[in-house]
Amino acid sequence: MKISNRRSRRAALAVALGSVLALTATACGDDGSGAGGDKGAEGSGKGKIVFWDNNGGVRTDIWKKIIADFEKANPNIDVQYVGIPATEYQSKVDTAIQGGGLPDVGGVGAAMLAGFSAQKALEPLDARLAKSSLNGKLSDNMVKSLKAAGGGDGTLYSIPTSANNGVLYYRTDLFKKAGLDAPTTWDEFYKAAEKLTNRSKNEFGYTIRGGAGSIAQALDAMYGQSGITSFWDASGQKTTVNDPRNVAALEKYAALYKKVTPEADLNNDFTKMVAQWDSGTIGMLNHNLGSYQDHVKALGVDKFRGIPQPTGPGGKRVQVSNPVDGLGLFKSSKNKEAAWKFIEFAVSHASNSKWNESAGAIPSNKEALQDAWISKAEPTKLAAQALNDGSTTIVQLPYYLPDWNTVSKADNEPNFQRVLLGKMSAKDFLDTLADQLDKAQAEWKKQHG
Repeated sequence: MKISNRRSRRAALAVALGSVLALTATACGDDGSGAGGDKGAEGSGKGKIVFWDNNGGVRTDIWKKIIADFEKANPNIDVQYVGIPATEYQSKVDTAIQGGGLPDVGGVGAAMLAGFSAQKALEPLDARLAKSSLNGKLSDNMVKSLKAAGGGDGTLYSIPTSANNGVLYYRTDLFKKAGLDAPTTWDEFYKAAEKLTNRSKNEFGYTIRGGAGSIAQALDAMYGQSGITSFWDASGQKTTVNDPRNVAALEKYAALYKKVTPEADLNNDFTKMVAQWDSGTIGMLNHNLGSYQDHVKALGVDKFRGIPQPTGPGGKRVQVSNPVDGLGLFKSSKNKEAAWKFIEFAVSHASNSKWNESAGAIPSNKEALQDAWISKAEPTKLAAQALNDGSTTIVQLPYYLPDWNTVSKADNEPNFQRVLLGKMSAKDFLDTLADQLDKAQAEWKKQHG
């Protein structure tokens, strides 16, 4: 079965816009709602603003605490919190861009940034940051990542809040019982996955992500094993995803499904995968720093560790870039002054530290990065060290492509499930993905010279 090479974002937007023109304009009030193209207003700096959390449910409690702190410090501003599940967030924003109802502030990570900025939905933030108390206090690398992901012109459309580096979590109690060393190499990873599996006792060596978000994890496993360090070849025109070394790596990785993993993994997103690992006897889990506190609550600090991804050929560690998360100011906001005050507060030392300690992520605020909890949260500490000590090479994913999120999610997640089920070869899957990416890259280069 062959899927279409790529979805035409421009065609989809044209259809959506045509539908919008037939609607009555009912969503342009002072709550910050509005459609793409609405320039909004600075407002009074007081009153109500709407905030959409791009990981609702998972981070709702900590955001409500930060909002309460903000409202106490700014009694003339009322923040309406709307928590949206990560799997639904992009489609909800895309719909609101065309039909109205955008918030004032929303979570805008690197993976979705190009799509939103291409639709002219986000306010450029360089000038505001230059005049802000945050200027010079944010991670230079995170700021650069978001500028690069914004569509190619170097404009900053989102203020970074955190980096959620990929982590290999493993059950130290199960490894000790089995006489296994920490899975610091891919060879040790595969050995442990097999040895820790006893299907008759519902014991598994690994849980693989087959549902929403599966592509990024698969790419991490591919590049980590192959040792390829660039997403594009030397010409910058062709992706390396279907390089024979990556094909071989994906074949080996996908073969883990049902052999050393639960069958339910086929449809598991990160929430179900994390819950399954926390409540069962599964040896290893690949996820990011964001689930660290969940594991602490479920297992305590003595039964697991979170370490950087395994090393591959020659002892080198290669990882794909994990999206930097951030907060964006939507251009249609009627109260940009108040919305910006909220962003500044949320990324200030105290709030950014509080949020990232809750999430187990790496803070964007340089002062927060020095706080004591960093040294106590081993996975965060090790991840930060691995990124800064030269031991890790990052393969930068093309977040700048407007079609990246669609290609890496809706267009190919169902095909990855077919690979796991043995109904599609790893080569056919990666060739299809590569064809879509090469076309998207060619279109982007044509538009940006």
